[in-house]
Order: sequence, then structure tokens, then C-alpha cells
Amino acid sequence: MDKNIYVIQGHPDPESFCGELANAYMRGGAGNGYEFRSVNLTDLDFQLSVSNPEAASLEPDLEKAREDIQWADHLVLAYPIWWGSMPALLKGFLDRLLIPGFAYSLRDESQLWEKLLVGRSARIIVTMDGPVWHNHLMFGKPAERSMRKSILEFCGIQPVHVTSVGPVDQMTDQQRANWLQKVEESGAEGT
Repeated sequence: MDKNIYVIQGHPDPESFCGELANAYMRGGAGNGYEFRSVNLTDLDFQLSVSNPEAASLEPDLEKAREDIQWADHLVLAYPIWWGSMPALLKGFLDRLLIPGFAYSLRDESQLWEKLLVGRSARIIVTMDGPVWHNHLMFGKPAERSMRKSILEFCGIQPVHVTSVGPVDQMTDQQRANWLQKVEESGAEGT
């Protein structure tokens, strides 16, 4: 089955475990008829914050990222959870790209909107230094929920699957290998 998959590595350190997980996902899908495009956000040259993202022109790297999102059937976002959220680099990337006219369209005289990225699915891969159960039970999964509901599904991307990995800072080599294998299997399935 042909599938176009765009992998966004949102950890500021491309050599991080997030980067390894993103690569494992692509490795898993490599032999299954999937075509991959990927980006490490640290490789992009763009202004992180602008006063009016809707009016600002996109830098060439963001134009390319927009084309890759339009090309994709499935998005994969790999990033760490810091202070209950995503890194500023990923947030700035999304703020600049997912604007009206591209990701959604507001309806005249209405509180409702049109979802313009319908027909795509996504996999979120998040890492954290704390235990996954603690993030879920004590905090209610804020980073995963925000990405899934308030960003991706808001724009029409669904289903959205989540892989939460932690505590990364306490993992043994075998535990890391197990997680890489699990993510590689997700890549083989294209989910």
C-alpha cells in the first residue's frame, strides 16, 4: 500500500532519543511501499515568532514544510515533553504553518471552522523524563492532548495515535531497544 509519510523531529537535539525513535519509525516502514520525507526542525531557517503569522511571508524552509504536509497522508511528530508542553521550536514551527487558509478556514459570522487537512492521520511520539503513568494520572497528558485535540484534530487530521515513552533518563539499554522496536513496528504498519 502506497503511503506518503512526513516525519517531523521536534527535539532541538537531533541526536536525542526522539531522533532515534523517529529514525526507527522510518526504518520500520521502509520496505512497505511507504515514501518518507523527514525534517529535523533544528535544520530549518525560519523566524520562530512573528507578530502576525497570518500576514507574514513564509521562509523557504517553511514553504517546503508546507508542501511536505500537503503531500503527506500521515504525519509523525517526535518531540519531548518539557514543562507539560512541546519545545518552543516545535510550537513556533506549528504557529507559523498551521494558519487560516492552509490548516483551517474560519466561517463568516460563525464560531465554527472548516478543517482543511482532512484525509491525513498522525502518530505522536513523545518522550519524558518522568514516568508515563505520572504524566497521565497527575497531569492529564497535557502535551499529548493539546497536540492531538487542539492542533491536529482541529485541522482535520485523524485518527491520531500517541506513543508515550518514559522515563527516558532512567531507561536501560534494553528498555531503549524495546521502545525502538515498538516504534519500528508502528512504522511498519504506517500508523
